[in-house]
Amino acid sequence: MVGIAVLGAGRIGKIHAANVAANPNARLIAVADPYASAAQSLAGALGADAMTDCEAAIDRNDVDAIVIGTPTNTHIQLMMRAVRQGKAVLCEKPIDLDLLKSQAAVEEIEGLNGRVMLAFNRRFETTFAAMREAIIAGEIGEVRQVIISSRDPGLAPEDYIQHSGGIFRDMTIHDLDIGRWLLGEEPVEITAMGSRLVDSPLMEKYDDYDTAMVHMKTASGKQCHINNCRQAVYGYDQRIEVFGSKGMLLQDNLRPTTMRRWTQEATDSREPLLNFFLERYQQAYKSELDAFVAALVQEKPLPVTPFDGLQALRLADACVESVSTGRAVKL
Repeated sequence: MVGIAVLGAGRIGKIHAANVAANPNARLIAVADPYASAAQSLAGALGADAMTDCEAAIDRNDVDAIVIGTPTNTHIQLMMRAVRQGKAVLCEKPIDLDLLKSQAAVEEIEGLNGRVMLAFNRRFETTFAAMREAIIAGEIGEVRQVIISSRDPGLAPEDYIQHSGGIFRDMTIHDLDIGRWLLGEEPVEITAMGSRLVDSPLMEKYDDYDTAMVHMKTASGKQCHINNCRQAVYGYDQRIEVFGSKGMLLQDNLRPTTMRRWTQEATDSREPLLNFFLERYQQAYKSELDAFVAALVQEKPLPVTPFDGLQALRLADACVESVSTGRAVKL
């Protein structure tokens, strides 16, 4: 039985805490959040201790592992405190917004043989995982192109935009990770474009973009194209196409049901898309946590590494550089 403390009682922390409590091989020991009411509400609902000091939660003797769902600027401090005590970590992306700080943390983790998993939850979504398995099995031959469309249903609040690190480090970073994962090779060149089409004044205020495109190429010539926008009026748009020498794989959007209607007014009408990432990736979050616990119990390698997090951040930084210079960036 793995004793786990969840750090952060916000929307991500709530998902992780519930999944820990539901895992038969884990025990939710504590929920820690500087806001006492948030910690008490979540911990009380799940039968765990409520704490306001995240470091004290890490230090508990009955805590074997932690899940970090706190603001990004706290990730390294909390992660390294746990690693130095020999405790395992599941940390939300990114490691940090600063690449050099992230690299130093990863080097220390590796030097200590730390057990850290980065929470790229989309790898654990059923269809994403099936696509990866199909590629490995050779069903579509050699991958030639990966096309990812990822659009949010609406612009996040201003406070979130202000502290997000920008679209490439906050939103695109998930797609950059999935892109390199499905390509099966590291990108060596990246080109990005950013536009302010949804809320130009807000984006200019924080030197950010709400609409973006990214092109990546590997040494062998494999390509990945990513479409991002912070607003899609029809819902949470998440589609992938993987084209290979022997075929193609497609992932479509998810809806509450698969029912389709034909009436006098319309034909082939369907329900709207799932409208929030916590709904769209509910299963992925659970599978991610289950994989983390299983790796600890079975003493197997963690399925997503700090290096994966570092590479995704490196690609995101290259996107920022490409937009700034108007040129492709060699990696």
